[in-house]
Amino acid sequence: MNNRLLRVFCLSSAVYFTQGIETLPSQGLFYYLKESLKFTPEKIMLISGVITFAWLVKPAIGYIVDNFLNKKIWILISLSCSALLAAVIGSNHLPLAFLVGMLIVSSAWAAFRDVSVDGIMCVEGKQHNATGKIQSVQWISISVATLITGIGGGYIAEKWDYTTGYLCLIPVYIIAGAFAYFYNAGEPIRRETASKFIQDMKTLLGSRRLVWAGLFVFLYQFAPSFGTPLLFVQKDVFKWSKVWIGALGTIGTVFAVIGALLYFKFSQKINLKKWLFFSVFLGAATTLSYLHYTPATAVAYDIVYSLMGMFVFLMILDFMARNSIPGLEAASFALLTSLSNLAVVASNFCGAFLLPVLGLQGLIVMSSAASFLCLFIIPKIIV
Repeated sequence: MNNRLLRVFCLSSAVYFTQGIETLPSQGLFYYLKESLKFTPEKIMLISGVITFAWLVKPAIGYIVDNFLNKKIWILISLSCSALLAAVIGSNHLPLAFLVGMLIVSSAWAAFRDVSVDGIMCVEGKQHNATGKIQSVQWISISVATLITGIGGGYIAEKWDYTTGYLCLIPVYIIAGAFAYFYNAGEPIRRETASKFIQDMKTLLGSRRLVWAGLFVFLYQFAPSFGTPLLFVQKDVFKWSKVWIGALGTIGTVFAVIGALLYFKFSQKINLKKWLFFSVFLGAATTLSYLHYTPATAVAYDIVYSLMGMFVFLMILDFMARNSIPGLEAASFALLTSLSNLAVVASNFCGAFLLPVLGLQGLIVMSSAASFLCLFIIPKIIV
């Protein structure tokens, strides 16, 4: 491994670890909405979708990152702003509307950071035929952070609340900033106004391969969501403690790391077309399995599906990186990932709407059926 690629691994690890640790307050925030404000699953799902709005406009963020300053500077700016927002949110219980607004802004800066480091991944990864390896390292790092948040987040939710979780993030932002500061960006700081916006948009939207890839990514990721209702089952039906729910997430994350390590090893050898086709049927089957949801199967599902899910997820990210456009890596990769994020938000909204109509079991069946929407596109995107 050359030194340049090693530096990319280190920066990617630091940024993605930060992205993972940012979920530390999420359990406390969930219980605040559920227990203090008495919100229903549907309302919590809607709020979750609104908070992630910035991740739907990542192509615009990618264009800014590609054309102004440089990716290293944007990472430093986003970390500084995230630390400031964490201090404000952690200082007191804010009114709900103000809290949601702050979370939207915080999510936006996280999206800037994500787009910047992914742009570096696309450029460096394609040069060294290592997009899959870099993404594996990224998601191993985010998974290690999730190991911490699984137990730590549950403990914070049990003993304190989400405000404490946000205050704990501030030192992490500072340390990640140090990693970014000492990274050699290898690109100039651009201060001129971007003058090729229309031309670049034509390049992005005129690429038939990119358009088909985007449609595939959206349909592959879209399925009415039922994750939040399952959390209600764990807490209200199974009577699990907050710490145990967090611990179960940690156990699943250990197996997600194994899945990432497997993709690191095999990413350059697998046949993407065959594996993507197979994963559609696998996803439909695993979704249907949630029709039988007991304390025992909940643990088994979390373990097995975490491993398989990470492998498949990295395969999709690798596919997106390989289809990024030279010179517009941050914008084109961000376009594909924003469509993925749009599918997740649409899944949340769709699940929130359908849950009262279909019930949990009907929602699971509907989600499984939606898995097959993307099948007809696979031949068009991978020859």
